Amino acid sequence: MKHFYKIGLLLVLSGAAVLLLDTPNYNFYKKKIINSAFRVTKLFSSVTTSLKKKTNKALTVTKSKYDLKNLSPEEYEITQNKGTEAAFANKYWDNKEEGIYVDKVSGKALFSSKDKYTSGSGWPSFTKPLDADEIKKEIDNKLNVERVEIHSKSAKTHLGHVFNDGPKEKGGKRFCVNSASLQFISLSEMKKRGYEQYLKLFKNKNTKDETATVTKTETATLAGGCFWGVQHLLKKLPGVISSQAGYTGGTTKNPTYNTISTGLTSHAEAVQIVFDPQKVSYTQVLDYFWRLHNPTELNKQGPDVGIQYRSAIFYHSEKQEQLAQASLTAFDKSGVFKKKAVTQIVKASTFYPAEKYHQDYFSKNTGRVCHALRDK
Repeated sequence: MKHFYKIGLLLVLSGAAVLLLDTPNYNFYKKKIINSAFRVTKLFSSVTTSLKKKTNKALTVTKSKYDLKNLSPEEYEITQNKGTEAAFANKYWDNKEEGIYVDKVSGKALFSSKDKYTSGSGWPSFTKPLDADEIKKEIDNKLNVERVEIHSKSAKTHLGHVFNDGPKEKGGKRFCVNSASLQFISLSEMKKRGYEQYLKLFKNKNTKDETATVTKTETATLAGGCFWGVQHLLKKLPGVISSQAGYTGGTTKNPTYNTISTGLTSHAEAVQIVFDPQKVSYTQVLDYFWRLHNPTELNKQGPDVGIQYRSAIFYHSEKQEQLAQASLTAFDKSGVFKKKAVTQIVKASTFYPAEKYHQDYFSKNTGRVCHALRDK
């Protein structure tokens, strides 16, 4: 940019020189054109200086006393430049696990799962913050509609907006927040991560014990064909807290949909769920699993063919392994299918979450679900 005005001068002078070749009053017009050229140069220089000042000013807006290096490009755009993530394609919009949500930048506790509800908006929604003083508001007219924008006081992290269409019985507010602006701390991790003071929020009301009663959860990882349909059905099972589609059981690190589709990585399309064993047992989860696919088909499920569509149970403990073996035996004896199940029962390995596009696919897209739940 620093040579931009010079280029402008050269263009003006070159054009003038061509015109002057056949002009009678050459000397008179030469002075006029040179003076005009310098005025143009001055204008270019002025614009350049102005742009530099504006650029420098814009850069200071994103300066923070907190380390922003660990933010992904999307997280940076949302938290620092007031961006907005896609609805129904973000990390926490459908998270039902108990815990707290903290500022992605500062780590300051902002919201509790106790105040989170399903708003249908596609973004995490809360009826209130943990500390009203930590949430700062300002008017946002970017869409030609007046909205109330919210950001954190400590780190000035852009969070989202607050609306007056929340549950009336809980104050009528809806704090609509970007997942990228938050970090979820599960109930079981709160003490270890330094958020012990918030455990009292989850105190069991049926006990006089002053300490919080932590809900014990279990994890199950299952593969039964296309993970779109498997996740769609598993998340409906009462007692399931959260679900995630992904890849596991393969030989390479950081697989993608394109790489596992070749069949060369040996990964299976799988779904990992977190569930409350007080509401649904691991055996009940497996009973449900048998019903949502055909476990007698080898490396295929309906029209989907390939090792990535195999039927498999990835156990997370010796107890789960024993229960899985017993459940498989019981299923074969049930006679639901003439053939026996070819379901693999193997130890769980690294689970790689699938791309956002694949998460909760049938909640975001219309069309026929690729799996159906049998009566038995």
